[in-house]
Amino acid sequence: MFALVDATSYYCSAEQVFRPEWRHRPVIVLSNNDGCVVAANRLAIELGVPKFKPYFQIANLCRQHQVVVLSSNYELYADLSAKMMQVIGRFAPEQHIYSIDESFLSFKHCQQAIPCLATHARRIRQTVWQYTRLPVCVGIGSTLTLAKVANKAAKLSASSGGVCVIDNEVVRQATLASLPVSDVWGIGRKTAAKLALMNIHTAWELANTSPTMMRKQFSIEIERTIRELNGIVCKQWDEAKADKQQIFSTRSVGERITDIDSLHQALCMHISIAAAKARKQHSLCKVMMLFAHNSPHDSYPQSFKVNVNFTCATHCSAEMTHAASSVIHRLYRPGVHYYKVGVGLLDLVNSQHQQLDLFNTSKAKPQLMQVLDNINHRYGSDTLFLGAQGAQQKWAMHRDFLTPQYTTDWRHIPIIRC
Repeated sequence: MFALVDATSYYCSAEQVFRPEWRHRPVIVLSNNDGCVVAANRLAIELGVPKFKPYFQIANLCRQHQVVVLSSNYELYADLSAKMMQVIGRFAPEQHIYSIDESFLSFKHCQQAIPCLATHARRIRQTVWQYTRLPVCVGIGSTLTLAKVANKAAKLSASSGGVCVIDNEVVRQATLASLPVSDVWGIGRKTAAKLALMNIHTAWELANTSPTMMRKQFSIEIERTIRELNGIVCKQWDEAKADKQQIFSTRSVGERITDIDSLHQALCMHISIAAAKARKQHSLCKVMMLFAHNSPHDSYPQSFKVNVNFTCATHCSAEMTHAASSVIHRLYRPGVHYYKVGVGLLDLVNSQHQQLDLFNTSKAKPQLMQVLDNINHRYGSDTLFLGAQGAQQKWAMHRDFLTPQYTTDWRHIPIIRC
């Protein structure tokens, strides 16, 4: 049996941990630069606040109903997620962290020691709440897909108490019959539309189709999903996490970029972020892609891209920044108000299996990069940074509704008076 433990409206719940007076109020969290709604709790959704809607379009609605509006506090979310996953991991010998708020557990080697799975699931919820004050739902099933289905049912049913266990045929049929096919793990919007044309509207109807036939019409992933809905294990998580084949860092800017110096600074910042990720997974980059564009909603959308090839693969921020400085003129156009910039590291190779060049010497500075990473890891990101990133970044991301970083910044640690 497998369990999926998923935090309820995680971004909103994380914000309520240190602000308990918000637990009975509608709360929404906005994306980068306070653009769109990326998270909304149940009270906000009941008021008609739609997710992924630009905030400026619903600002009056939020003010009218006194909705708590917040910027994304990524530092807080990451730290609380790490604490939550640590607590969840106590309840099974095997854990797979699927996302920032979702974690799978496997009871394969310990199920006989668990008298009642439902009681075990409730204990998980109670312990996570006790240690982190984060509400979670727990779904348990004989496959990963059924665990996902059970978790969805636990969220949708008010009488479930946040727990659903699919451990017999009656419960499986009833749960699948109540779940729209679009809510099944792995069924996207386009696939759900095609299934609707085939008169397949629920997870139960999907489970009763022929896996072989659906594989021919769709893909092997649909076949695996159908088999998993019928209790046949087809999906497993990898014990060892594979290295990323490409690394990107991109973000919209808080204030439009109109000059070449600001564009250069923004690109250098993203180079620093991407290079640090490459060093963390011991990868070297052969090709670096730089790109910048204005908004697609502008009168004349324009985008620019340039690739930089390295003779010797590298993950040195200084070398990459120097390379970007030599091609920045190919990205900049006077009169263009840049809205989004980014960097992509392509053609990655493992640093332990690097193919050296007899006639070219690497310009990388590995010892310097190690010192840079160690200091930033110990004292916080951007404690040290390259001057090319700029000290005053007017284009930096706006977070006008940002709450304190209660657990990661000494200045924001809550003060308790008793």
